[in-house]
Amino acid sequence: MGVVVQKYGGSSVADAEGVKRVAQRIVDAKRAGHQVVVVVSAMGDTTDELLDLAEKVSPIPSPRELDMLLTAGERISMALLAMAVGNLGHEARSFTGSQAGVITDGRHGRAKIIDVTPGRIEAALGEGAIAIVAGFQGVSQDSKDITTLGRGGSDTTAVALAAALRADVCEIYTDVDGVFTADPRIVPTAQRRDRISYEEMLEMAACGAKILHLRCVEYARRYSIPIHVRSSFSKLNGTWISDIEESATMEQAIIAGVAHDRSEAKITVVGVPDKVGEAARIFETLADAQINLDMIVQNVSAAATNLTDISFTLPRTDGTTAMSALARIKEAVGYDSLLYDDQIGKVSLIGAGMRSHPGITAKFFSALASAGVNIGMISTSEIRISVVVDEMQVNDAVQATHAAFDLDSDQVEAVVYGGSGR
Repeated sequence: MGVVVQKYGGSSVADAEGVKRVAQRIVDAKRAGHQVVVVVSAMGDTTDELLDLAEKVSPIPSPRELDMLLTAGERISMALLAMAVGNLGHEARSFTGSQAGVITDGRHGRAKIIDVTPGRIEAALGEGAIAIVAGFQGVSQDSKDITTLGRGGSDTTAVALAAALRADVCEIYTDVDGVFTADPRIVPTAQRRDRISYEEMLEMAACGAKILHLRCVEYARRYSIPIHVRSSFSKLNGTWISDIEESATMEQAIIAGVAHDRSEAKITVVGVPDKVGEAARIFETLADAQINLDMIVQNVSAAATNLTDISFTLPRTDGTTAMSALARIKEAVGYDSLLYDDQIGKVSLIGAGMRSHPGITAKFFSALASAGVNIGMISTSEIRISVVVDEMQVNDAVQATHAAFDLDSDQVEAVVYGGSGR
């Protein structure tokens, strides 16, 4: 048997009983003959509680010190889990991200992994121990400071370690039984997918499906690491994410699922002069502010004024930064005003089979119209159609779309064992 990397989210280790349940599952994998590496998140809502505490102490904390604080949650989890495994008669060694060899760039709060040098992990495995690693964290290559990878970064830690260790599989344990055709909290009759392609999962993660972190799926696809998404609360088979041959894809359901995202905002730059270079200046300014954009729409220039409007969506947490950056170039660009709307949601229809099936778009929009949902923006790719709608209509849009494409299951309703979806 080879190396198996397992990752457990915060809902799986939310309390002492959860830690002991996870420890038993880890030991079962060890007894089956695997070399086991475990990546663990902070317990329950620990990260949110630490953020709240930091805000009470300092409204604008130092990014370096905030990273130092937030990594404490995972260190607590890894130590407790190692103790629980030890009580079951197996040796476990806990490692911080830096001890595990997770090397990142120096960007606090959103660091990216540059390299993984898992020498200490390999040594522990070679001596028959179970390695337990704190997720979500690493060490800066240049400054040697502790860094964090952003929310959901434990998924990325797990896949990066799996790639470095040439693991057979990366198992992601969460509080639902796999990847569903929609969020079971909104659509209880959503179907669990037995298998899904990297391409489809990338789109679903990018469109708001919280089951996996986007960078985790990108990393897995790059290094061809199979991901097995399962619940830590049940023994069901879950969902496999891997390369799927085109012939197999064609036999599957056309639609992989319906994803939604309530974490975005929309900015409209009103009255931009319709001349060469102005759009570039706007987006260069946003890039310099380290802001990732999602959907972008530019209206046709009005003939009378030769002015146009440019709208785009971005993470809601970056809204203030983006508005400030754009305000500084108002005179240089010559636009009229900025509009900001943080009461929006994005709903996306995803499926690799869409590229060869006409009529999907019309059916999607008809379903939204029947549910009384107004569309604000539209964006498409070969395997995705996304629309921006009013935040209060997101649930209606997801449910109507799911039903229109016959994705509802006639079996037992999907179970959400925890509450966070991670």
